[in-house]
Amino acid sequence: MLSTFAVLTTSCTTQMPGREFPKAAALPAQPQLPDPLMMLDGKRVASEKEWTNVRRPELQALFQHYMYGAIPPAPARVQVQVIGQYADFLGGKAKLKLLSLVTGPTNAPRIDLMLVVPNQRTNRAPVFVALNFCGNQTLTDDPRVPLPRGWVPNTCKGCPEYKATEASRGAQAADWPLAEIVGRGYALAAFYHGDVDPDRADVSEGIYAWLAKGDATKNPPANRGTLAAWAWGVHRCVDYVLSDPDLDPKHIAALGHSRNGKAALLAAAFDERIGIAFPHQAGCGGSAPSRGKTGESVKAINDHFPHWFNAEFKQFNDATERLPFDQTCLVALCAPRSVLFSAAQEDQWANPAGQFEVLQAADPVYRFLGVEGLETKQMPPFGKLVSSRLGYYIREGKHSMTADDWKVFMDYADKQWGRPAAY
Repeated sequence: MLSTFAVLTTSCTTQMPGREFPKAAALPAQPQLPDPLMMLDGKRVASEKEWTNVRRPELQALFQHYMYGAIPPAPARVQVQVIGQYADFLGGKAKLKLLSLVTGPTNAPRIDLMLVVPNQRTNRAPVFVALNFCGNQTLTDDPRVPLPRGWVPNTCKGCPEYKATEASRGAQAADWPLAEIVGRGYALAAFYHGDVDPDRADVSEGIYAWLAKGDATKNPPANRGTLAAWAWGVHRCVDYVLSDPDLDPKHIAALGHSRNGKAALLAAAFDERIGIAFPHQAGCGGSAPSRGKTGESVKAINDHFPHWFNAEFKQFNDATERLPFDQTCLVALCAPRSVLFSAAQEDQWANPAGQFEVLQAADPVYRFLGVEGLETKQMPPFGKLVSSRLGYYIREGKHSMTADDWKVFMDYADKQWGRPAAY
């Protein structure tokens, strides 16, 4: 039976400051990766206070203006409805909590959140907040997990005609090793990104449609910013995590693969409550440089996925050197918190070498703030985890997220946070 569990008052505000910036064509060309510590007016950041109060807000405003669009405002309240709680999940190893986060009245997005929490633990569990592509039901074949209510890509197994069916249950379970995650002492908070904004280039029927109150002129698909919407969804899940007595509010990670990895990194850059960012194989628009010459280009990603970014970003299709930032600045916004870039050798479309260069260029910001950054100057061999505060991992194989990748994620979290306390 559906019941109201709580009403959250949200606290993460991400609205873009009211500031005017130059037109894209008027920005100076910078062929190299821009220095995160150099402000837009050419002045160098002189102190930690200036970084925190001036440059960091400036970078957040620049990313929203020229690339991702404004991250939607946090709702005043989120109603948390309990769908069900079951202590017998995974043969009694975990508690399964099924929740619905109602983010506003009428047709506001409802985020179905699936929580998997280890039953055997000595205190609150550190938690991975993770986006998925096809619905929570694809992570497990447990029939108690609800199917997504709205549009789902027909490329998802068991989702013909853009609708999830019972045949989709457990379709991606092999890539989400739930028993191993809870066995290591971690909790998982998973949600389908389409609950916030479906991944559709042609139609917007998620949060932007709701904010536009049905006025299509205020919601053009190519000026939408779906990645920003998904980051907003991560923030709403973090709001909930802070209220749950089973979960550790000081040990929250944001994780996603590919386009979801782009959203996870963006979410962490704008929310200091997130302690680790795991943008797995996030590539262009995420962990790879926009100025990169390998793999996907800004023009290619804008042509194929115009809804992911705002209209301003299209102005840089053939002029990436005019961007007043690059993804190294997005990583810098996470400082001094932890970030792991993970890649695959055959996934050259995501530019693994360029991702390593992004970390190298973000390292000075971490050092400036008095913490370690990237501990190595050379890309590691396949299978070796660089577990410094700026971390890197590359394996053989293709563009995918596997159970073995999850072992690396947890090894990295163990290094940054210490192993979870468990019986």
